[in-house]
Amino acid sequence: MKQVLGVLLVSFLISCNGEQKNTKLTGAVFGTSYSIIYDSDINYEKQFDSLFYVINKSMSTYQINSDISKLNRNETVEIDNHFINVYDASKEIFGLTEGAFDPTIGNVVNAWQFGAENTIEVVDSLKIDSLMQYVGYDKTYRLKRSIIKSNPNVYLEFNAIAKGYGVDVIGEFLESQNVKNYLVEIGGELRAKGRNTEKHSKWKVGVEEPNFEGGQSILKAISLKNEAMATSGTYRKFKVDENGNRYAHIINTETGYPSKTNLLSVSVIAENCMTADAYATAFKVMGIEKVKTFLKRHPELKVFLIFVNDNQELETLTLNGFPEE
Repeated sequence: MKQVLGVLLVSFLISCNGEQKNTKLTGAVFGTSYSIIYDSDINYEKQFDSLFYVINKSMSTYQINSDISKLNRNETVEIDNHFINVYDASKEIFGLTEGAFDPTIGNVVNAWQFGAENTIEVVDSLKIDSLMQYVGYDKTYRLKRSIIKSNPNVYLEFNAIAKGYGVDVIGEFLESQNVKNYLVEIGGELRAKGRNTEKHSKWKVGVEEPNFEGGQSILKAISLKNEAMATSGTYRKFKVDENGNRYAHIINTETGYPSKTNLLSVSVIAENCMTADAYATAFKVMGIEKVKTFLKRHPELKVFLIFVNDNQELETLTLNGFPEE
């Protein structure tokens, strides 16, 4: 899973004058935490837990009996609607980004010990080359409720999109219950609807300032309404080898090596969180110039970049109308 980057800036006050109060539920899921705020006094925690269970059972590579784990072992699997939704969206974004977003990079992610199966002790060019021959989302296709792989060694993982999808599933459930105002956050990925009725204001969220040494501080605060935001970065989840080299967890799908870029953080606002999640990862791999070119053709995506410039100073770039506040 990508690291937690979004930080909620919402304060939760108890109303004493009978005004609308939000319900706030928090917990652990997908290897991270969640926070769900909505303007209803009905407690949906059991329903949320059930939805999380189903999504994990479908797409978690960290669960040995999930559908995706069985598929990676080449067992016969009939995939559910959640799997279909994420698989089909991934196929579209894979094509649009020319492979920068590729869920078949999983074996290479595991080789660098950032995934669910970290069994390889030595990573060298021969090992990476041997794994890269099985990378390519076009080496898979969906036939109704089955996934066909061109080679049994192709390994699927949806860690760069499933968390955002989970946010959407919770949001859509709340909407099905006629909840018109909510903020769903899982591991920093966000989806907002309506307003914070308790505070009589828009939903306020923040983008975290990159800090390799740990700790959290807000670089930029913005408002969200009827949209979603996801952030991808390299400054929290990385490894350092015996020579002091820092390896980021986001793997370049062309080379099989950790992404080498001056981009530290990418925040994407989109109509839904699944889309924002996937593009945040893809843009981190693509780099600034390719992202700028891509966004000219995709005005529906709003993007905020944090990077190190030629003077080794922190710099930001706002694209396609990413909100200033």
